[in-house]
Amino acid sequence: MKDTIEIGGVPIGAEHQPFVIAEMSGNHNGDLERALDIVRAVAESGAQALKLQTYTADTMTLNLDLPAFRLPSEHELWSNARLYDLYEEAHTPWAWHEPIFELARSLGLVAFSSAFDETAIDFLEKLEVPAYKVASNEIGDLTLVQEMAQTGKPIIISTGSATLTDIDAAVRTARATGNEQIIVLSCTASYPAPPEQSNLRGIPVLRDALDVQVGLSDHTMGIGAAIAAVALGATVIEKHVTLKRVDGGVDSAFSLQPEELESLVENTRIAQLALGRPTIGPKEAEQNVLRFRRSLYVTQHVRAGDPITRENVRSIRPAGGLAPHLFLEIEGRIFPTDVKAGTPFTWDLL
Repeated sequence: MKDTIEIGGVPIGAEHQPFVIAEMSGNHNGDLERALDIVRAVAESGAQALKLQTYTADTMTLNLDLPAFRLPSEHELWSNARLYDLYEEAHTPWAWHEPIFELARSLGLVAFSSAFDETAIDFLEKLEVPAYKVASNEIGDLTLVQEMAQTGKPIIISTGSATLTDIDAAVRTARATGNEQIIVLSCTASYPAPPEQSNLRGIPVLRDALDVQVGLSDHTMGIGAAIAAVALGATVIEKHVTLKRVDGGVDSAFSLQPEELESLVENTRIAQLALGRPTIGPKEAEQNVLRFRRSLYVTQHVRAGDPITRENVRSIRPAGGLAPHLFLEIEGRIFPTDVKAGTPFTWDLL
């Protein structure tokens, strides 16, 4: 596993801030100006990357009205929709890619895309994208995976609905090209996804089984799952974004609004920083607190010859005296000299 992978000059790895990818998908609602406003909102949020999806309805499916080409009637968002119509509505026109990418780059964002067929790869190569994403349902298209990996650029593989065998085959295919810049994203390909079906404990399993960096492509509502994923080792977080959910759109129901994306960036960073190191003991930030741990102090003025009692020596704050449990070893012994109240009790007093 490569400990650090760079995409567009941004380092990705366990020692770095989580790489947050804002997925525009179809939330532009067919309006280029809205798409550009989403780019601006993503840049203001602090997320590092903007991602598109590069396909057309014709590269995704056939313009047919057969049962196999429709979503089920019980689908929560797209009940009984024809695949062709859904992809026609959701796709980002290829002519928009260049102005979207140019704006994103000018605002300091890493801009790339999911390629859904070979023509998309050829197109994106001309736009000099710095990485490629394999969408969950394309993970079994090993020829497509191979062609993305052969560009030599980092490849991010989503795993929604995939078995470990499917994922392993895709990773092996990418590695066979000599490309070791591979990140695998845990994913539940349900829109929206129930949090209880996220199975985030599988994140370290994927990392260890495949020897790759891992992340989360998250379709749950909110940011809780993403923060938990960072605690389990995710170095990349992908979330769909929109300007306002009330504006509608094919993915708006499970997308983050700009202020939520900003909160995601901030809180995943806090989660990554909080992981620290697998050590137990006082932290650097606790040095002042250590001064105020309990210890034994002389609490009353005593004279030479007085015995040590629970009234004149007690466990109090701050530190400086003997450990409190040592009182049993000194109780009843005699003060050899006068001692003032407020003196730390040390062996020297005996």
